[in-house]
Amino acid sequence: MNSEVYQHFRAEEKPVIDSLNDYINQAQNEYRPILTHFLDPRQQHIAQFLLQADDMIKVKAEGGFAQAERKRLLFYPDYYEPQEKDFELQLLEINYPTKFVSLTHGQILGTLANSGLEREVLGDIITDSQRWQIVVQKNISDYLLQQVERIGKINVRLEEMPLTQRLVPNNDWELETVPASSLRIDTVIAAVYNISRNRVKELINAKKVQLNWMVLTKPDTELGVLDIVSVRGFGRIKLIDVLGKSKRGKLRCEVAVIRK
Repeated sequence: MNSEVYQHFRAEEKPVIDSLNDYINQAQNEYRPILTHFLDPRQQHIAQFLLQADDMIKVKAEGGFAQAERKRLLFYPDYYEPQEKDFELQLLEINYPTKFVSLTHGQILGTLANSGLEREVLGDIITDSQRWQIVVQKNISDYLLQQVERIGKINVRLEEMPLTQRLVPNNDWELETVPASSLRIDTVIAAVYNISRNRVKELINAKKVQLNWMVLTKPDTELGVLDIVSVRGFGRIKLIDVLGKSKRGKLRCEVAVIRK
């Protein structure tokens, strides 16, 4: 891999680049399909970038449904035809007394994290506003069935379901074009939610802002294409593209936004 690749990405993304490059090299050297863990949209974008100059290896992404954010990637030689089973996905439904209690995404993710699992083995958590399902790596399904009996104070039972029975998830994303003076995260958040940068820095200091599911500590971090920013109490932002500059010299950022 050309060392100049790193200059296209943030310094803290170097471990991701190296890991993805290892997968690609393995697929090349062993001339067979190689499957990753779940990757977020930004990591998937990096993988596509790394394969731009590679004619031998192709990649396909699968997260259980077309709109999934978190997907497993299969790097494979051009002779191979990927099948759904190659991605080793399992859908789990959370059974709980829906008439009397309700669950939240945060409660579910917190329970799964506390069960000793890394985020990389978990795909999307989806809901139709009442029922909840999780896409996971098939090899951890039995473990979760045995370990997860409560979410918060709610008794639950996990059940394996075929992917064909997944829910149609709520889609609250709305596309917007937002002017911003730079791609700094504090600047973009302030522009999208119409709050001051000082308020954004307070949220960051209070650990209420996440970048690609990791707590953000640096307000001057620059957003990249397909980064997802979560702001507790406000919603989520996904940078889709930069469409150029306005007449006033501001960047025209195309973003997908969820507002709470």
